[in-house]
Amino acid sequence: MTDQEPFAAGLTVPDTRLATEATELVRQTTSELIYHHSRRVYWFGALQGRNRGLSFDPELLYIGAMFHDLGLGEEFHGSGRRFEVDGADEARRFLHAHGVPEDSVRRVWTAIALHTTPGIPEFMEPEVALLTAGVEYDVLGIGYADISDSDRAEITALHPRPDFKRRILRAFTDGIAPKPETTFGNVKADVLEHFVPGFERGDFVKTIQDSPWPE
Repeated sequence: MTDQEPFAAGLTVPDTRLATEATELVRQTTSELIYHHSRRVYWFGALQGRNRGLSFDPELLYIGAMFHDLGLGEEFHGSGRRFEVDGADEARRFLHAHGVPEDSVRRVWTAIALHTTPGIPEFMEPEVALLTAGVEYDVLGIGYADISDSDRAEITALHPRPDFKRRILRAFTDGIAPKPETTFGNVKADVLEHFVPGFERGDFVKTIQDSPWPE
């Protein structure tokens, strides 16, 4: 990281100690793939916020973006929890250590925990909605035309995405395959179904039918 954060698409990373330390932590503990993806998520989420006329806290959105995929790391493979919750818990510890108010901590935790649960974040606080919007933009291309070609080019020049589709799917698979049970009822079951031979997704209907209730 340079001493001064660059501008892209008229925006920059918040110039705060909290943001700087979050950047350093993520650079030290994740791959370049996750680092660049996380930074793009911040920019794309912030741009969507600007486009939608939402008032949001850029620092909280940035912390959410930087921590949102931290739970894919090897140290969490045996946690037994969804990777989103692992990342949210790490963000909460980080924010508590810096004396951040509890309401702000809650917003960041919720934003990370729900970022792969479509249909809910968009109706919540702006930081929650925009983290998911940034993730959906970078990973799924949702709302692709909402950001101009020039703004998109500036962001990807700072944080390139070579072979991103294949590499992010590999990162998802590596991070989730050790705890396949955590994919029940969420989109990451699709990842394991594609890339892990023998994986069988949980079946909600069968779970109901096989429950211990006698009827």
